[in-house]
Amino acid sequence: MRIGQGFDAHKIIPGKGMILGGVEIISDYSIEAHSDGDIILHALSDALLGAAALGDLGKFFPSEDVKFKNQSSRIILRNVAQKVYAEEYKIENIDITFIGEQPRLNKFINLIRQNIAEDLNIDINQVSCKATSTDGLGYEGALLGVSCHAIVLIK
Repeated sequence: MRIGQGFDAHKIIPGKGMILGGVEIISDYSIEAHSDGDIILHALSDALLGAAALGDLGKFFPSEDVKFKNQSSRIILRNVAQKVYAEEYKIENIDITFIGEQPRLNKFINLIRQNIAEDLNIDINQVSCKATSTDGLGYEGALLGVSCHAIVLIK
């Protein structure tokens, strides 16, 4: 068994919404990013790569490469999954925590879990996704950014 941990954070700016966990969410804020800015799938992809000791997301999808501009993070996650599965690993479970004041994710959690399960070809019960705020503390609380932690167990 191997454990991988991933983290991503991005600045948020006034906007019309963001993509989180492959779900387009209407919001007063957007994520400033090179790709679609889906920090949930970025943190998860990094956790998977780390668990398999394959490096990090920047190794395979460098932000300075124009071919990844506005790239869907679901495509990135599927690509990462192929790399992990090629090493003959199996995903046991995933635990994700989104941190931000906005947007509120409660009504999107099951859609996010479904997208991840579909993209990784695993059962939805292997995917946990939670959201929390910082009650006004830090850059998330000041509505300057959002972050996400992901942990995976592979075998």
